[in-house]
Amino acid sequence: MEWQEPAAIVESVPYGEGDALVTVLTAGRGLWRGLVKGGNARGKVALWQPGNLISARWVARHAEQLGLLSGEMVHPGAALAMDDRLNLAILNAACALAAGALPERAPHPESFAGLARLLAAINIADLPLPALIRWELDLLRELGFGLHLDSSAVAGDNDQLAFVSPRTGRAVSLSGAGEWVDRLLRLPAFLLDGSEAGPEDCLDGLKLTGHFLARDVFGARHRPLPPARQQLYDLLQERAGA
Repeated sequence: MEWQEPAAIVESVPYGEGDALVTVLTAGRGLWRGLVKGGNARGKVALWQPGNLISARWVARHAEQLGLLSGEMVHPGAALAMDDRLNLAILNAACALAAGALPERAPHPESFAGLARLLAAINIADLPLPALIRWELDLLRELGFGLHLDSSAVAGDNDQLAFVSPRTGRAVSLSGAGEWVDRLLRLPAFLLDGSEAGPEDCLDGLKLTGHFLARDVFGARHRPLPPARQQLYDLLQERAGA
């Protein structure tokens, strides 16, 4: 069996002496793992970093086998993020979420397309963090846990949507929040109208998506949210409080 597709590298771990076990995400085949001969050697290690977009080729005698993975660089996302701590944290969080949340060997075209756009814009100012939060919302929807942010959970309310119920994932308006306001998750305006997102807005967005990722995606598998995702939130919180 053999296939070749555009792919995003989401995980790479050393294997044996100089080899690497690499997991890629493609549109048509989803998460797919392969052995890269010499992938952890000095001459090749830069190619096989999480966050890079590549043209991937996988070959094996049978589909059930691990198979050999090779590839050519399309976009060096890892290298472009290396000089900025926040961008690197965004890249690591996105790759860890993709590797941990998506089932293997099942097509995920929307998740792949969103991740590819995110990685392609990783070093463009003011784009990666809001793009990550929107991608996390798309990831939840593709996995069957989509939030309902276009209408209020309280019938008859038509004023500004400003919160989300942590139980149902439905938006709640300012007037509908009432005495429950302290128990609701804030809904940042940029997720509704595409407006500019400041640090506090992004923190609210990460807290919102993180709650449902932790409960519905990772919690259902009795696993915590990936450490890289929590580290991103902590870094942004640190910067917002500076």
